[in-house]
Amino acid sequence: MVQEPIVSVDWLKEHLDAPDVVIIDASWYLPAMERNGKEEYAQEHIPGALFMDIDEVSDQNSTLPHMMPEPHIFSSKMRRMGIGDGQTIIVYDAMGIFSAARVWWMFRAFGVKSVFVLDGGLPAWKAKGYPLTDDQPPRMERHFTAILNHDMVRNLSEVQEALNSSQQLVLDARSPERFMGQAPEPREGVRAGHMPGALNLPFGLLLEEGKLRSNEDLKDIFHQTGVDANTPVITSCGSGVTAAVISLALEKVGYTKTALYDGSWSEWGASPQTEVISEEA
Repeated sequence: MVQEPIVSVDWLKEHLDAPDVVIIDASWYLPAMERNGKEEYAQEHIPGALFMDIDEVSDQNSTLPHMMPEPHIFSSKMRRMGIGDGQTIIVYDAMGIFSAARVWWMFRAFGVKSVFVLDGGLPAWKAKGYPLTDDQPPRMERHFTAILNHDMVRNLSEVQEALNSSQQLVLDARSPERFMGQAPEPREGVRAGHMPGALNLPFGLLLEEGKLRSNEDLKDIFHQTGVDANTPVITSCGSGVTAAVISLALEKVGYTKTALYDGSWSEWGASPQTEVISEEA
């Protein structure tokens, strides 16, 4: 049986002091949310958790937001954080399941198998009355090996090819209003609308009270969207964060033919080489 990519807060509480478990607070917010993940982490977090900022652990030479760094850069940053080969990594965020899925996907794309998202995140942990702290754990450098699995990542030309061939589905995790071009894009210079042939699957439909829905519910949602276990899927969103929520849900139900468009709409909507479909109200 395929191991699901999530763990419960009860499981984490039981394994909180396990020497091979490393916990990452990956809380990140859109500018409009007016919250700061690093500041919130400093105030309270799960005991032993390290903080990881997806904007810092990214390709600093790209004009696009939080793009995947080169493997040697990712390895270097993980070593300095104290994350090493062979550890079991548990990622959470303060929204429930939001940016944690992006960090989970990054580790998976860099070859880490034993990485999981905390289902329900910090809200679920706090709801159980489990301990919190503002202590920041010491960081001892460890050896970390990152090998990029290119099958999990797509660039703009590969997405164009996939759409033209109709052999793969592109699922867009943005809201229906943004997908239809009925709401302005939050980033300057990015057109409103969607890729020709892409399907809309707002990531929030996959969640219930900050947790992933049951496998039965998720399979029903994917089936209604046109996805089955044999359908290769490319996930996309605004900047590659909530696309990973779809990727996480797909893996939870055992769908393995998935990749994520790292540039997502930030790249597609700003490129002069792409077609944008807008269905304004």
